[in-house]
Amino acid sequence: MACRCWTELRRPLRGLAAFDDEHARDKALYSTWLAEAYATAGEVEEAARVAARAADLADGVASVRPQQRIRHVVSALALEHAAVPAVAELAERTT
Repeated sequence: MACRCWTELRRPLRGLAAFDDEHARDKALYSTWLAEAYATAGEVEEAARVAARAADLADGVASVRPQQRIRHVVSALALEHAAVPAVAELAERTT
């Protein structure tokens, strides 16, 4: 939850820095909010990179919520930035 709070405070890197990959479901979820924060800041390529990392973390996790969040983020990125190669690659990979 601390990661989510830091993201809402616009300091997302602080929250994820010490969050271990062992907690793949939660880290994938929090990474989707980080990706949205990057997109909002105009850092589209970084948003796509973080969303791709979230997809990697969520692969094989027995929870549908990370996949739902990833689809939401990818759809939003593709809607506004489909011409950006990193976004196009991510959209192709996750659909």
